[in-house]
Amino acid sequence: MPQSTAHRAPFRADIVGSFLRPATIKNARLAFAAGDINASELRKVEDEAIRTSVEQQCACGLHVVTDGEFRRAWWHFDFFDGLQGVERYESEQGIQFNGVQTKAHSVRVVGKLGFGEHPMLEDFRYLKSISGDAVPKMTIPSPSVLHFRGGRNAIDSTVYPDLKEYFDDLANTWRDAIQAFYAAGCRYLQLDDTVWAYLCSDAQRQEIRQRGDDPDQLAQIYAEVLNKALAGKPDDLVIGLHVCRGNFRSTWISEGGYEPVAEVLFGTVNVDAFFLEYDNDRSGDFAPLRFVRPGHQQVVLGLVTTKNGELENPELIQARINEAAQYVDINQICLSPQCGFASTEEGNSLTPEQQWDKVRLVTELAEKVW
Repeated sequence: MPQSTAHRAPFRADIVGSFLRPATIKNARLAFAAGDINASELRKVEDEAIRTSVEQQCACGLHVVTDGEFRRAWWHFDFFDGLQGVERYESEQGIQFNGVQTKAHSVRVVGKLGFGEHPMLEDFRYLKSISGDAVPKMTIPSPSVLHFRGGRNAIDSTVYPDLKEYFDDLANTWRDAIQAFYAAGCRYLQLDDTVWAYLCSDAQRQEIRQRGDDPDQLAQIYAEVLNKALAGKPDDLVIGLHVCRGNFRSTWISEGGYEPVAEVLFGTVNVDAFFLEYDNDRSGDFAPLRFVRPGHQQVVLGLVTTKNGELENPELIQARINEAAQYVDINQICLSPQCGFASTEEGNSLTPEQQWDKVRLVTELAEKVW
C-alpha cells in the first residue's frame, strides 16, 4: 500500500467512526418506538442529521467522513442483526463495563452464516452520496466479535457441530461483506474489534481459560479468520482494524498493553492499518509496535481520548508520537481519537462542542507533525 498522506487513507488525521447522537435522532427514535412516526420518517431524520455531521467533520479539517453510526443503537449488534443465521435476543444481563452495565442484549448463531443483501449497504450508499470531496469510511464489527463473547454456547451445535466449519463460514461471510461494500463504492472500510484487547488483559485471559478456551489459540484462529476474509481484497480498498478496550458511557472493560498479541496481530494480520488506543496507562507502552511490518501497514495512534471532554496538551501528544516513532517509522504513523464518541446510542460523557474540539485538535496536530 502506498504510504499514507494527508489525502489518502488511512489519513494522517483520521477518526474511528461514531459521533454523539444529536437530539433530533434521539427524539425520532423515541417517536418511532412509540409508533408516532414510521421507518421512512425516521430515516429522513437520520439522513438530515448525517448530512449535518458530515459537514461538521469536513469543517474540522477531516478528509475522511463517516455517518457517525447514527442509524445504530450499538456499534456491533445492529450489523449482526442484518446477517443471515444470526438472531438477537434478550439476555439475562448486559455487558459488564467498569462500574456500569449495558442493556441486556446479545446474539447467537441459529443458522448457516451469510452476508446476503445487508441493509447497511444502503446506509453506506447514502453516506457516499453526500461525502463530496471527502472519503466516506464504513465501519463494521470484526468477525472475531461475533464468536468471542458467547463462544461455543452461542452457536447452535446442530447447525455447526464442527467449529472449523463455523470459522470457515465466518471468514467467508466477512469476505462477502468486503466485496459487497466494495461493489457499493466503498474504498475505506474499518473493522472494529474488542477481542484483541481482551486477549491482552490478564483478567480477561483468565476468564477465557475458565470457560475452556486457550487465549493464545484464539488469537491464532482469529488471525486466520481475518486473513481468509481479506483474501482477494481489491488493491484500491483500504481496510483498517480498530482494537478497542471497551467504550460505553465513558467506561471500559479491558486493560493491558498489546505485547501478548503483538507478534500475531501486527506481524501476521493483513490489514492496511491498525487503529490503536493509546490514551492512558491501561494501553501500555509503544514497544509492541516493533512487530508492525516496515513499509506497509500504518499505525493510527489513538492519543486523544473520547472518554471525557478535557482537551489534551498538543505538545504532549506530539511528544508521544515521537516516542512511538522509536519503534515504527513516523511515515507509517497517523493520529486519531482513541475510539468513537458514541459506540452506543447513549454516547460518552462530553458535549458536542468538546467532541468537535478534539477532532480539530487531531487535524491541527497532524498538519503540524507531518
